[in-house]
Amino acid sequence: MGKVEEGKPYRWGRLYAALRAVQGLATTGRVTPATARDLKATTDSPRAAFESFLRTAGIDVLAARQRGGPVAEAAAVAFADVARLIPPQRMDRENITTGAEHFRQGYEAQLAEYRKTWEGLVD
Repeated sequence: MGKVEEGKPYRWGRLYAALRAVQGLATTGRVTPATARDLKATTDSPRAAFESFLRTAGIDVLAARQRGGPVAEAAAVAFADVARLIPPQRMDRENITTGAEHFRQGYEAQLAEYRKTWEGLVD
């Protein structure tokens, strides 16, 4: 049996954190944690959630970079993380509710990395 970190829900949780970071840095200059409702909506329909973020990711990273300083630097890292964390295979349309806990763990692990690296930018 593989480790949780090797599973699709965990990896998707990390990707979700990176996408939310790019969007948050663009809109407010901060990264705010997802609510339980946000996490559930994403595990219910991950592909739709990711496609929604990806539609504006380029514009979001440019907006965040315009803020300059630590926000611009964080946006560059988060955007690179998005590219690194997108799996190199077709994304299923099915939900990942059975792996919701692993998704949350992946999300929280990535958010914790950001919180440690970008002190003061992550709530």
